[in-house]
Amino acid sequence: MIILGIDPGLRITGFGVIRKEGNQLAYIASGTIRVPDGDLPSRLKVILDGVAEVIRAYQPECAAIEKVFSNVNPQSTLLLGQARGAAICGLVTAGLAVSEYTALQVKKAVVGQGKAQKHQVQDMVQRLLLLSGMPGTDAADALGVAICHAHSGAAMAALGALAPALGRKGLRVKGGRLVG
Repeated sequence: MIILGIDPGLRITGFGVIRKEGNQLAYIASGTIRVPDGDLPSRLKVILDGVAEVIRAYQPECAAIEKVFSNVNPQSTLLLGQARGAAICGLVTAGLAVSEYTALQVKKAVVGQGKAQKHQVQDMVQRLLLLSGMPGTDAADALGVAICHAHSGAAMAALGALAPALGRKGLRVKGGRLVG
């Protein structure tokens, strides 16, 4: 399975593409979509078009994106949410299923603890994917989102498959927990 991870941002949106075969993860590509200054609609279009270009180039089968966290500045949070929305539109327009993960979930999946520093995420992404060099922070975050999905997606699918045996239908994740 080819997984596209997205770390949304209004100035820089990171992307990371990995392949999952069994329990093995392999690096395919990563980089950034750099958004020039300008009016908001044209900046959002750059993100939308950039995500579409990445999808055309690497043909992922699913996608994962980092959820927005609340900043001290509500305006910054709103702008980040709009950048995230543009990226999600690019993903769903291409017909990809989109999963969402918090920064805490990503850090736990990659580093093992939710309060990890950026450089720790970069280091672990490099080690997990056997990269020859350290990825940039935005690309590392996006690869981390893809790694999180590779591990969490499989676990959630397995738990969902257990639902009939548990006598439950329609299990889903809410607030990071499995609920029926």
